[in-house]
Amino acid sequence: MGEINEEKHGISVSEGAKVANMHGATAEKPGATTKAVFNAELFAAINETKIERWSKTSIHLYFCIFVAFCCACANGYDGSLMGAVFAMEHFQNVFNTGMTGQKVSVVTSLYTVGSMVATPFSAVISDNLGRRKCMFAGGWIIIIGSIIISTANTLAHFIVGRFVLGFGIQVMVVSAPAYAAEIAPPHWRGRAVGFYNCGWFGGSIPAACVTYGCNFINSNWSWRLPFILQCFASVIVIISVWFIPESPRWLMSHGREEQAIAILAKYHGNGDPNARLVRLEIEEMREGIRQDGIDKTWWDYRPFIFSHSGRWRFAQVIMISIFGQWSGNGLGYFNPAIYEALGYTSSSMQLLFNLVHSVVGAIGALTAVYFCDRMPRRTVLVWGTLGCAVCMAINAGVSQPLIPERDAGLPLDRTLGQTALAFYYLFQLVFSFTYTPLQGVVPAEALETTTRAKGLALSGFLVSGTSFISQYASPIALGDISTNYFWIFVGWDVIESACWYFFGVEAQGRTLEELEHIYQQPSPVKASKKRDHVVVQQDGHVTEKISADEA
Repeated sequence: MGEINEEKHGISVSEGAKVANMHGATAEKPGATTKAVFNAELFAAINETKIERWSKTSIHLYFCIFVAFCCACANGYDGSLMGAVFAMEHFQNVFNTGMTGQKVSVVTSLYTVGSMVATPFSAVISDNLGRRKCMFAGGWIIIIGSIIISTANTLAHFIVGRFVLGFGIQVMVVSAPAYAAEIAPPHWRGRAVGFYNCGWFGGSIPAACVTYGCNFINSNWSWRLPFILQCFASVIVIISVWFIPESPRWLMSHGREEQAIAILAKYHGNGDPNARLVRLEIEEMREGIRQDGIDKTWWDYRPFIFSHSGRWRFAQVIMISIFGQWSGNGLGYFNPAIYEALGYTSSSMQLLFNLVHSVVGAIGALTAVYFCDRMPRRTVLVWGTLGCAVCMAINAGVSQPLIPERDAGLPLDRTLGQTALAFYYLFQLVFSFTYTPLQGVVPAEALETTTRAKGLALSGFLVSGTSFISQYASPIALGDISTNYFWIFVGWDVIESACWYFFGVEAQGRTLEELEHIYQQPSPVKASKKRDHVVVQQDGHVTEKISADEA
């Protein structure tokens, strides 16, 4: 943010606190040290405003984030569910789709078409009615879609339900990450939004368990019941939204400042509206949120194209949206076909492996959530994506000798199949650690309040468009070239890693409003790596800002 006016923001400078040099030397005052931080002002405010983690108010804040988490559960449930039902005998008896080929492509991809069609509507609902009501509306549409699917007896009927379901998911998830980012204190934001996106596994693991258990039901209820249970997370959301506050940033952008301040004071300031962190957030919101922003005009997307900061912001959204779907993770929709290619032909075994796949992903994602507010986003994305390429390359290389054996009808090498499966799981672990939390965090942080709903809607459109291509092409590719298809993702992951290195903007450790300054710089990537140095006294009080340099 450039040089900070210490007097204006209340940072007092102690006479004895002087620094010998700006690269980590201790201050002359006994016990004082220097510390490199991304935002000296925010660091000081957080130090002075200690939020009680297990107070009644904080527990209610966790409940607010849990409601957003349930929205992601609805999405994750579908990802694991569809991969499993293709392996069910009774599902195949009714719809005869097979596990690869064009029928599978249509069934899986129509879900993403529904999401794409919902893009402009979801942004309008979120901007005009608020984050909570948007989640509420999306939950009802998901329930309608689930009912249509679970009562289907023809493939056309089933596909219509998939379209409606995808439409509802998009409406719901356009508001959920925005809500989590806007309701959480700045220093909890990464974990809050990261935990939201871990809802994917909060849905996929139950779906894997349900389909594994229902596979033993000797009737069409084996596949109908899992689709009925898809409503469960949505029911929680449509009831719970009436017991949580609206986003303070949405309230501020609609001229309801008193309500916004009351919410910030309650959840970010231990009930004190004069708490330093609360005063900092209010001041930045007043400066950064425009009452005539593009959220008031449903058709206006111009800032994403015609402003320097808007282009850079949207570049982050484009990268995380596309890379988060095209890194090889989309293969999870077709796990049974992949396990079959590795020599595991039993449907029960395939469904069990599907459950293990979800659990492995959840372990990686939850580990990343724990460290999310301490890890630099850009570094994780660069090296994590490269790690995905390595795991996928080993998987593809080990799987390749199995292809001619299977084509010739010979028994498959068990050791190669087990090794390929291990690296398939390892890829899932690395991908989940790298992308699952940040798929929610990066776009929510990159977008400012008045563009957040539209930007997240566009992100949803990009995710759905990318998923449509992946879900339509993958069943055909797996049928035609088997695991050789994996090599495409190896090369693409290397390109992704390079893109994050050259164009990834670091947002960790900064307020949402402060990032506007970063994106307005000629080189936002370089500006985002600069840090302030502050003097921290033994009692934790910040007494001086020293300088800024490049980390």
